[in-house]
Amino acid sequence: MDPQDHERFREFVDSRWGALLRVANLLTGGDRHKAEDLVQTALMKVLDRWRQVEDPERYVRRVMYRHQVSRWRLRRPHREPTFAAPPEGLGIADGTGAADLRIAVAQALARLTPRQRTVLVLRYFEDLSETEVASTLGCSVGTVRSTTHRSLARLRRVAPELGDPAQPAATVTSSSSPRGAHT
Repeated sequence: MDPQDHERFREFVDSRWGALLRVANLLTGGDRHKAEDLVQTALMKVLDRWRQVEDPERYVRRVMYRHQVSRWRLRRPHREPTFAAPPEGLGIADGTGAADLRIAVAQALARLTPRQRTVLVLRYFEDLSETEVASTLGCSVGTVRSTTHRSLARLRRVAPELGDPAQPAATVTSSSSPRGAHT
């Protein structure tokens, strides 16, 4: 890698680290160490191909999603962390607790499986279509639809404090992070 490419890569990492870490944090269920590892792994893979990458942010995110998928496919069982229910009075109902809502959503996502979490992050945080999610994860659109349906149902069960059951949970999760807000 020539010095100019190396400098462009460093500038990219310096400017986008926070946004990439936020997505990785969602994908790993709030485990900061795993999130940092996920971003670093993706960046190491991108470094080898830096000259050919036209859209570095998109490429790094895709590498992160695919790496997360490979974790699901490992045959060895893994333990998902469990969290206590969020404290009462989060301020969600009156709209004053935006930070508390983000914490509650992160805790609820942490209670899902890595696959469920990844599909919801791609659909509602990254605002990808079902077809785009299927392409990113290398699965069928039907798999994305069924996983999204089951994931939202589980999210409603594990975190009823996030909203009215008659209101789609996707509205709650997507309204906190509109497309383009991951800067």
